[in-house]
Amino acid sequence: MQAVVLASGSKGNAVFVELDGVKLIIDAGISATRIKKGLAAYGVEPAELKGVLLTHEHRDHIAGLATFLKWYRVPIFSRRATLAAMSRFVQVPQDCLQPLEELGLFAGEGSCGRESFRLGGLEVAPFSTSHDAAAPVGWRLRGSENFTLATDLGFVTSSVQAALEGADVLMLEANHDRDMLQEGSYPWPLKRRILSNKGHLANTDAAWALARLRHRPRQVVLAHLSEENNRPEVAAGTVRKILARQGLADLMDIAVASQREPLEAGSGKVWARQCS
Repeated sequence: MQAVVLASGSKGNAVFVELDGVKLIIDAGISATRIKKGLAAYGVEPAELKGVLLTHEHRDHIAGLATFLKWYRVPIFSRRATLAAMSRFVQVPQDCLQPLEELGLFAGEGSCGRESFRLGGLEVAPFSTSHDAAAPVGWRLRGSENFTLATDLGFVTSSVQAALEGADVLMLEANHDRDMLQEGSYPWPLKRRILSNKGHLANTDAAWALARLRHRPRQVVLAHLSEENNRPEVAAGTVRKILARQGLADLMDIAVASQREPLEAGSGKVWARQCS
């Protein structure tokens, strides 16, 4: 497995994952040029991609999609409501849209989610998240190893917690420090949105989600950090402190994704960005 966080944060999100020969990106919220250059740095041609897995339609997850699809006609997988909402903001070729409801989703024995589909040898499973979007999802990829992405969460529901189980590499939102957010300069309506159960996940909530896992990931990427209401060292420190209290601090490698610098994870990879 190779996973590269090309960017993660309120200004744009895109993640490349290669597992068992299947190459995908999750979200395209940075420029198409930046996605292309980011993939090229790892020897990947965009034409090799099997598709784009879209979490939801907010701009920081779709900003580069229209141009990217002009250059490379790859399928976009998401729920029908998400694709419809996205189409109000960006114009993309209709034949690229792959609503999950039309894919013959299954939930067979050993399935990693209630609904999943096959791409090559991978089982790809969306799972519902709590966010103020049309039909937001996280994604779980299951093959010889497992990768899970869960960001843009107002809170960790029981179904999200279940979806986190069994990931070898887990990308989990740690958007804000509550004290920094409440004492910061954001207007109150925006603070209320972020703190709501359809907003974004606090560092402490991310930590407790990790602590509750029965099957712990080998690598954890803390993602979608607020540039104003969080810091990499604050997010990592909070998570490690809570895990340490539970006797779990040494059982998971923790790294923090960046808005600007790629972060590489996966089998045998060394973290490009760690915070002590």
